[in-house]
Amino acid sequence: MDEENNILKIRNDSIIKLSKQDDNYTIVDGKVPSWLNATQHPTVLGISELRTGIEPWLTSLFQSEHLSVLIGSGLSTAVQFLATGTVNTVMSGQDINSAFKDKIIEAAQKSSLVCGRGEKNIEDEIRVTNELIRGLEILGYDTDDAKKADYEKLCQGLELLIKDFTEGIAKIEASVATAASVERGRSFGYLVDFLMSFASRTGTRERLNIFTTNYDRLIEAGAELAGLHLLDRFVGTLAPIFRSSRLDIDMHYNPPGIRGEPRYLEGVTRFTKLHGSIDWVDVGTEIRRIGLPLGSTDIKSFLNAPGLVDIDSKKVMIYPNSSKDRETSEYPYVELFRDFAAALCRPNSTLVTYGYGFGDDHINRIIRDMLTIPSTHLVVISYDDDSGRIKKKYEEFGRSSQISLIIGKDLAELPTLVDYFMPKPSIDKASIRMDELLKQRYTEAKIESVQINSLDLNGGDDL
Repeated sequence: MDEENNILKIRNDSIIKLSKQDDNYTIVDGKVPSWLNATQHPTVLGISELRTGIEPWLTSLFQSEHLSVLIGSGLSTAVQFLATGTVNTVMSGQDINSAFKDKIIEAAQKSSLVCGRGEKNIEDEIRVTNELIRGLEILGYDTDDAKKADYEKLCQGLELLIKDFTEGIAKIEASVATAASVERGRSFGYLVDFLMSFASRTGTRERLNIFTTNYDRLIEAGAELAGLHLLDRFVGTLAPIFRSSRLDIDMHYNPPGIRGEPRYLEGVTRFTKLHGSIDWVDVGTEIRRIGLPLGSTDIKSFLNAPGLVDIDSKKVMIYPNSSKDRETSEYPYVELFRDFAAALCRPNSTLVTYGYGFGDDHINRIIRDMLTIPSTHLVVISYDDDSGRIKKKYEEFGRSSQISLIIGKDLAELPTLVDYFMPKPSIDKASIRMDELLKQRYTEAKIESVQINSLDLNGGDDL
């Protein structure tokens, strides 16, 4: 793959490289997609011609028996850019002030390189610092008077690091929430349309599963605007509690005047935040979700309640990525990843990734296992592949016939994707009835035409 070009691979085609100039897409490598008229051999395509290949393919995949979408930071970046014209830098590394600073930087950089992420980020530093603190506790630094000062300074540094991280995430939300009304409305409009393209599934299909590695709540905000009901593991109203005993809860309704089994309520989605959220807090033996409004930059003020008042920044349940999967065995993340694996690794399952850079080994392993089932399919939609991780994983998975790729700013930019390539919500009854009517009329007209031609031929024979 060439990151300078747009990458397209759908249906049974091989990878096609596209370069955009003005409103046209030029096929760089000379390959002609199978879904175009082969007799014309076009090398320059318009957006409408691309749509004829991409939109029906995605529509078909989105109606798979089991559908899941994995959303990474790319979606938050896209929404923020539409609203403000800028993007966040919350993931950039911030060296911790500690006697172990050099060791932390070295280990974080090494870990990042092993995972193929390149330069270390703040998640790498948080994870490495956590591991170092655990090691120092085993060595007795927390009780040794001669070494306790270094231990306490490291803990304070971690708390400040997490505080800066959570405040940075909150600022992303705030920048979108406080943007000018026109830009904010446009950004949330595209977010709503994006989510509804996935969530609007027919009643005979299983519910959509939305998984995200994001810590912000932009997806929740978009779902609220779209009228989507998100089902997760939290139970309660004022301060919902995370429950391990997840029941197969759903929403149904009884149609008026109709007896029998209840029908699925439209617009219901299962939702899982794999890496935690800035509104999750560890309260002793429980994980609770606090009532933190979108765009609030002062999280501490919302912890001023019985049972929460003694919570500090270290208790906010954000989960930095792991290269060794060790933390995925800890509560509550073991439950979340169990849901992720159970949703993906079954026949007739489709996973769509958007804005996910394949930088988390524990997630990639589950995706690889999913692709060992022949009837599964992976759709990768990404604004770019500057790091080369998508190319690397595509080659490592070795299941090209089960993978579709839509990569590049001219294909995967959120407005272009939603306006041209994403399927229209399938619960649009008016469109369904119109399609059926046109199909019926076309069929009747074709039959009538055949009958007329048949009569003409018979008349000619009689003469």
